[in-house]
Amino acid sequence: MDRHINPVKRVRGILKVPGDKSISHRALLLGALAQGRTSIVNLSSGMDVASTLSCLSKLGVRLSSDADGRICYIEGCGGFRETEGVLDAGNSGTTIRLLSGLLAGQTFTSRITGDESLKRRPMERILVPLRKMGADIAAGLGDTVPLTIHGKPLHGIDYRIPMASAQIKSCVLLAGLLAEGRTQVSEPALSRDHTERMLPEFGVDVRRTDLTVELDGPARLNGCKIDVPGDLSSAAFFIVAASILPESEIVIENVGMNPSRTGIVDILKQSGGDIQIDCHRIQNGEPRADLAVRFGDMKGMDISGRWIPQLIDEIPVLAILATQSMGRTVVRNAKELRVKETDRIAAVADNLRAMGVKIDVADDGFVLEGPQELKGACIDSRGDHRIAMAFTIAGLIARGETTIRGSECVDISYPSFYSTIEELIHG
Repeated sequence: MDRHINPVKRVRGILKVPGDKSISHRALLLGALAQGRTSIVNLSSGMDVASTLSCLSKLGVRLSSDADGRICYIEGCGGFRETEGVLDAGNSGTTIRLLSGLLAGQTFTSRITGDESLKRRPMERILVPLRKMGADIAAGLGDTVPLTIHGKPLHGIDYRIPMASAQIKSCVLLAGLLAEGRTQVSEPALSRDHTERMLPEFGVDVRRTDLTVELDGPARLNGCKIDVPGDLSSAAFFIVAASILPESEIVIENVGMNPSRTGIVDILKQSGGDIQIDCHRIQNGEPRADLAVRFGDMKGMDISGRWIPQLIDEIPVLAILATQSMGRTVVRNAKELRVKETDRIAAVADNLRAMGVKIDVADDGFVLEGPQELKGACIDSRGDHRIAMAFTIAGLIARGETTIRGSECVDISYPSFYSTIEELIHG
């Protein structure tokens, strides 16, 4: 589907973004593993989380919701039931990587696949530690999807992740819940820590020291209530829009402010962004707050090193902000962008060039000087929701009309994205 975007003068209004996608996946998987009922408020409505729901349903997990669909209920019985069908993770790397950790310790064989994009994404990074734990997993050529997981008894390991990755860390920890003995995971830099924060809500003793997390298995989980904060990665698009459109002023309510995710807020504030954090509180171990964002006098940024794990998903929209910032923006150490839903470095560079932007590309990032005027162009989303949404924001500041090809891919994480844009334009 093509979506036509025209320039606007400003964005204004109060909004809420969908429930955090990363937290939603984890709440569903842990609720399914727990004994008793788990209720999840504000579950993400995106297609990625729907893939997790679908897989759990096929594995015999009883799922329901209240009348308005705001609360999801899981009737946990401590495990899964064998399914003859193939589990489909769709476009969701989180679904397949985290669920594989739980399936590896079952008593039956499972098969899990995904769409064409997911079939190109690397799975060796989870297969290595899972096999060290005793897992028997067959993969496609080059350790890719589909995966055939022959459930086996697992044992705990001490594993050092070669790169900061919440998906690898969480996969190993979830497998550790079913394994005999202690499972310990260390990483070179802090990645998202939603799993470590949520496990105690289900009654699991998790110990954290610096960049190391450990737990003992097999563990018993008890059902609980999880309230999912708004997704900061989804809020990032509106934060950037308000920061670069004059006279803009928005408030985003109940946004997750996990320290491993707030890179987008921190780096914008350092670079001239006008962002106020109000009503800060903690629920279910997760910080959350309301964000008030106004137009700012933005400066170029150095996005590298410790920043990368904190805002890897926000780099495409930060590239849009960089075109309107004074001075040089450098992105380095972000080679992980090459193996996301698409090659996001190439997608950002090609689409910015189509809009008339000069950008120098490296294997692990890019460099561009701002400010530069954007001209309307035909944008190839490449089926990547973050590329489609980032260049929608670009279309709001470009001269002339911008067309987003394949705009329906935003449904992966944010089905109401375009209606929210419309509300803010006319706010």
